[in-house]
Amino acid sequence: MKKIFVLLLALCMLLSMGLGVLAEGNDNVVRLAALKGPTAMGLVQLLDEAEKGNTENAYDFLLAGSADEITPKLIQGQLDIAAIPVNLASVLYNKTGGQLQLLAVNTLGVIYIVEKGGESIQTLEDLKGKTIYATGKGSTPEYSLTYLLSQHGLDITRDVNMEWKSEPTEVVALMNAQEQAVAMLPQPYVTVAQTQLGNLRVALDLTACWDQLDNGSRMITAGIVARSEFVQEHPEEVEAFLREFAASAAYVNADVEGAAQLVEKYGIVKAAVAQKALPQCNIVCLTGEELKAALPGYLQVLYDLNPAAVGGSLPADDFYYMNEKAE
Repeated sequence: MKKIFVLLLALCMLLSMGLGVLAEGNDNVVRLAALKGPTAMGLVQLLDEAEKGNTENAYDFLLAGSADEITPKLIQGQLDIAAIPVNLASVLYNKTGGQLQLLAVNTLGVIYIVEKGGESIQTLEDLKGKTIYATGKGSTPEYSLTYLLSQHGLDITRDVNMEWKSEPTEVVALMNAQEQAVAMLPQPYVTVAQTQLGNLRVALDLTACWDQLDNGSRMITAGIVARSEFVQEHPEEVEAFLREFAASAAYVNADVEGAAQLVEKYGIVKAAVAQKALPQCNIVCLTGEELKAALPGYLQVLYDLNPAAVGGSLPADDFYYMNEKAE
């Protein structure tokens, strides 16, 4: 009976870890977190392999509904690695006096302009005079659209009518009530909206619009950060994580159907939505020189629009973790 009690107690402790994914026989437990949505989707194969005991590290995983769940845990040392918006990474770097490093960019832009009941939007210039329903006021969606419009001779405060909402569901409800409407939405909410509004088309991919500027920067949504102390004390675990994440991101892009099942398994979104949304989520693994080449220009754009968006100043070189390219 005593042995049974001990086993039951151990089982309860494992269950209490929530989304903990521990590789059997592995003591290198990395406390990992990600935001629900595309930010977490690239990690699903890593989590699945860890559950099977096939990874170098073991992972205790937190899937968070908002950055507010991750930020205090990261600052207080309760997390080791986290996938968060890149501008938040810069804010936390400044807030902690440089005690945070960016390991990788894991998601490029995921924002789209969608149009219901028409095909009048073909270019950014076509947005002039339009009412655009959107979420993300005071954050990267607003800054990104502001910049892109400015590069095409438009002012977001004068040339378009922005109607900012707090939730994508509000945007979808407004579009549903109108015969014709334009909105700015992120994936996977674009895919969700398309299932509810049969005549909704993706008019513009803002990531592609940014790339067309050919200004040396990329439009970036999220990256993977680690506490500087963890990087210094556990370099092998950091390198192992980067190898495992690179493999996971590659899998998610190569096997969309299989990845979609894992996305549902880990409670991110339903598989049917994930399968349609994943190809538009721009999941990547940019590390080392690729990382250093892609991100500073984007942070500079945000800084020029609003210094507070990146924490008041651009991060120094020690913000960027320079490793051998993760294979």
